[in-house]
Amino acid sequence: MLEPAYQADVVIVGAGVAGLSAAHRLTSAGVTTSVLEAAHGVGGRMATEKVDGFRLDRIGQLLSTAYPELRLTPGLDGLVLRPFAPGVLLHSDGRRHRAGAPAGAGGARGALHAVRALASAPRPAPPSGTAPLGTAVDQARLAAALTRIANTPIERLLSRRESPAAQALATRGLPSRTIDGFLRPLLAALLCDPELTTSSRCADLALRAFAAGRLCVPEGGAEVLPELLARSLPTGTVHTGVRVTSVSTSSVTTAEHGEFRCRAVLLATDARAAADLLPGLRVPDFHQVTVVHHTTDDPPETGGSLLLDADRGGPVAHTTVASQVDPTRAPAGRALISSTVLGPPPPDIEAAVRTHLSRLYGTSTTRWETLAVHHTPEAVPAMRAPHDLRRPVRLLAGLYVCGDHRDTSTVQGALHSGHRASTAILTDLGAAGSMHKSDPLPTAQAA
Repeated sequence: MLEPAYQADVVIVGAGVAGLSAAHRLTSAGVTTSVLEAAHGVGGRMATEKVDGFRLDRIGQLLSTAYPELRLTPGLDGLVLRPFAPGVLLHSDGRRHRAGAPAGAGGARGALHAVRALASAPRPAPPSGTAPLGTAVDQARLAAALTRIANTPIERLLSRRESPAAQALATRGLPSRTIDGFLRPLLAALLCDPELTTSSRCADLALRAFAAGRLCVPEGGAEVLPELLARSLPTGTVHTGVRVTSVSTSSVTTAEHGEFRCRAVLLATDARAAADLLPGLRVPDFHQVTVVHHTTDDPPETGGSLLLDADRGGPVAHTTVASQVDPTRAPAGRALISSTVLGPPPPDIEAAVRTHLSRLYGTSTTRWETLAVHHTPEAVPAMRAPHDLRRPVRLLAGLYVCGDHRDTSTVQGALHSGHRASTAILTDLGAAGSMHKSDPLPTAQAA
């Protein structure tokens, strides 16, 4: 037998960043909210493993300082973003080349200035000719293209004709050398999509964020972002280790604590878990991501840059000396190198990655210690054309759904979908405030 049912105005199923951000907006409006999470911690795919003083992200999606929801979401005031060096490093023909420094806070005009300023930026290796960006004229065209997209309103980008990103690149007015040597590896890294089957509109949004801000990671690991959201919610809002077995417009049934009665239910799980609870919801395809973490006491110096392989000469799509970007990710005297493989991993991934990294960094990796290999088969929802960037979050009055699978497959998309869902809930509830005070979580009794 179970204790009497717990009650709240809104029950949110899932404690990822989408559900936690929605919980903040609801509680701020006076709506009592309970967040139920099946796992024993919050964050979902934004997880960080701690090993001997290292902080190892399981997926390590790249963020941008231009993501609006990082500034707008309540509870993220304490978030510290560690930016990569401006632009990216491109490995091509055995050398590294810096390219595409974004605008930052200065807007589109700042983008052009930043790209031109690269001539005086420190470089880990001297450039060889103009590869992979082409001539000085080609680089000027790239700078102008980044300037334009940084200054283009989002709605105008979304009104463009939609096609697969790989196909749309040919219409951007840039030489093939720049497209293949810079835009393709950059977009693959931003979208976790090595074949660029993603909708061109989503690719444009990713390029706009790159051109208008700085690529970055949360200080302390990916888990810091959801943990900040969870800690700043009212005490007793988040309950972990609670498995939801069914949902309706007015209740949630759990395996451990019976029924939760409520006025509305918000599904904030990943797409597959949401479809398990609500058969009929679309489950997208996913991009696979594998992150390989190494450590050494003699790291290559990249100046805190993100290094891409323009030649696609191995399994690694992008890599970085993560401890040079965020020193909190490694203990003193040690370096953390985090490398990302997109798509199905090769059979002997550790050996293949180690060999590829030796070429990318121009140094021996035989003494590098492997800390972890994290493979996530369903890491990022695919956004193939045609893609609805604003899938409905209101299924019917009292039942809502949010997550990166309802928006864009980014942290920005997850936060924004939570924003949209909380707005819909408050509208349907009439923003009338709390129906009752939250009761403590009931305890299951032994049979």
